[in-house]
Amino acid sequence: MNIGIIGAGAIGKCLASKFVKLGHVVSIANSRGPASLKQLAEEIGAMAVTVEEAVLDKDVIVVAIPQKSILNLPRNLFNGISKGAVVIDTGNYYPRLRDGVIPSLEQSGIDSLWTQEQLEYPVVKVFNSIFATSLSDLGRPKGAKDRIALAVSGDRLEAKQIVFQLVDALGFEPFDLGTIAQSWRQQPGSSIYCRDINFDELEKRVTAMGTDWTEMREIIIDKHRLDEIAIEVDFSAWQKKLA
Repeated sequence: MNIGIIGAGAIGKCLASKFVKLGHVVSIANSRGPASLKQLAEEIGAMAVTVEEAVLDKDVIVVAIPQKSILNLPRNLFNGISKGAVVIDTGNYYPRLRDGVIPSLEQSGIDSLWTQEQLEYPVVKVFNSIFATSLSDLGRPKGAKDRIALAVSGDRLEAKQIVFQLVDALGFEPFDLGTIAQSWRQQPGSSIYCRDINFDELEKRVTAMGTDWTEMREIIIDKHRLDEIAIEVDFSAWQKKLA
């Protein structure tokens, strides 16, 4: 497939490298322009392009940038993309550590629902709930007992099917979490966020959370708030406590 990636942070770089190795044609862009990505692109076998070029004639487009940077993307960027193109959102909202408070996002409290509204295009949320190191190193063959499951949310079934194939090819087990309105169950503060767990354990935790955001909103947002404080103090200690 022809894949464009917007964002060259840890997740964006990891996905670009792995997609190239799987035989896909990959373009990567950031806010600083192609020249800043020339060396990286040459090292991994991708093409350094502008943000506008990263969405042109692509089968899959990955948006892997901080939540606050969504607001800085060119207006109507996704208006002319290929019919049926899949747009993946890997983002997470970190108001204390990185993004600042985004009032329009906090109205719903659901990260990717807000992103979908800003992009004016249906997104599939995936790769947000796994550390880049795990994504890089912990892929396993289908059927392996220790294969990590990854939550996938989105409103377009055909788009999710393509994402399921990509997740599987990367060595992870896709788990259909439901619509983008249900993606709160995989965002920071949830019991599956950044946990390297298998399909059965992920399913158990998702079931325990239920489907009512109004019941879980305060619990998850409060947990994320405490996590941000813990990360700020000692990221390694916070990471070790995840279970």
